[in-house]
Amino acid sequence: MPQTSGVSRRGFLGRSAVVGAGIAFVGSTEMLLAPGASAAQGGNDQGEDRNGNGRGPRPEFGYGPLVADPAGRLALPAGFSYQIVTQAGVTKLESGHPTPSNHDGTGAFNRHGGGTVLVNNHELGGLVDKTPLPVPHIDGYVYDPAIAGGCTVVEADKHGRRIREYVGVAGTSTNCAGGKTPWDTWLTCEETETLAGQNGATKDHGYVFEVDPYDTRANRDPKPVKALGRFAHEAAAVDPWRGHIYLTEDAGNPNGLLYRWEPPRGFRGGRGRLKGLADTAGTLAAMKAVDASGKHVDDLSRATEIGTTYAVSWIPVPDRDARTVSIRKQFANTDITRGRKIEGTWWGDGGAYVVTSFARAESPVQHDGQVWFYDPARRTLALKLRFGVNPNPAVDGAFDGPDNITVSPHGGVVLAEDGDGIQHLVGATSKNRAYPLARNDVNEGTADKPEYSEFTGPTFSQDGRILFANVQTPGTMFAITGPWRHHADL
Repeated sequence: MPQTSGVSRRGFLGRSAVVGAGIAFVGSTEMLLAPGASAAQGGNDQGEDRNGNGRGPRPEFGYGPLVADPAGRLALPAGFSYQIVTQAGVTKLESGHPTPSNHDGTGAFNRHGGGTVLVNNHELGGLVDKTPLPVPHIDGYVYDPAIAGGCTVVEADKHGRRIREYVGVAGTSTNCAGGKTPWDTWLTCEETETLAGQNGATKDHGYVFEVDPYDTRANRDPKPVKALGRFAHEAAAVDPWRGHIYLTEDAGNPNGLLYRWEPPRGFRGGRGRLKGLADTAGTLAAMKAVDASGKHVDDLSRATEIGTTYAVSWIPVPDRDARTVSIRKQFANTDITRGRKIEGTWWGDGGAYVVTSFARAESPVQHDGQVWFYDPARRTLALKLRFGVNPNPAVDGAFDGPDNITVSPHGGVVLAEDGDGIQHLVGATSKNRAYPLARNDVNEGTADKPEYSEFTGPTFSQDGRILFANVQTPGTMFAITGPWRHHADL
């Protein structure tokens, strides 16, 4: 059986009409409960921290309220702790260069001999000579010599402590999220449509690149996987059984699309095989959804009720390299289904979880984000989670703007918040209940106008003991440990 490590053993959000704290809704209910207070309620059994010390009553779900960090970095539940794995401008690569800035999507892989290997995107789209902390241009690993983005590879021991860091790929642009493959490589996605000659670029951008976390030689002479299309890629999720790759597009004017790449007949995925594909190999198609009455759905943001389920078909893309007309503009609104800022995606529970961001004009009931689940066996897309409008993002107690997502080995999912105001890592259980996992307490603004950077790249070590996650700017990777427990069926 293909490797599917990191996939939850139990279904997520299996009940479609359960009101939880924070973000799950029934019908058009518009209420946000304070997750900190709600998470502390309920439960009569005594909890213990990792040292066996009593912590009082266990919360009904989640891990309890967040505790302020004396260092002012990361607030976590009682019993949890963190350590810094990499920090932009502070830690150093093997080449002697400082760690690049703008940490984003991250994939975690087993390390030979124990520990974890992480591939960390750096969302940098500027010119390398004008970017303070670019991904270093190491000979042989550069795609576009003018551009500052790319990925680093980080090795950590079983406790999450950094061992080494080096360049995986450089000279790519705006490396946002991405996705793991069943053959243990990382697909890093360029969230841009810049062509050669634009903004100083010397090569076309807007592609997916494959990065091998184990073999540095495999990353030499970077080559885009053009078969996966050229657009503002956000993330990718690979179906380990069918070989399909689901790709999200974070774009507007018009809103972006959800894509599926179907491999050509006889193609079997494996390390480095995507690089050998012809530019037009397989079929790249965009999603089209219809509701229960057979009516076309023009935008996912229209959905207001948890449990809304659409039938899905896939419409082939006319011109996947899109040098003259962006792919999303090659379709009429009646041809396909769009989504406001289609963000993270992650394979788990036999399908692909897909995140869409806030919607105002698109939705009859404004919201601050959605989580969908695509079931390839049934060819359906179901709304599993919806964020109500956060009434006051500057005050802790509600969530908005989901972005990156990962399926948790402890049940449910973990979402990185990229909204307004205070920023969290948010957990959601199998009963549609939300709880805070972490809060970024680093204020990059002023006391009068605080600014908090978004969380990015949550991903668990393969043994489930460590949650790795980033604060994007200036760029810090954390290893979070604590008394994890399973959240399914709570």
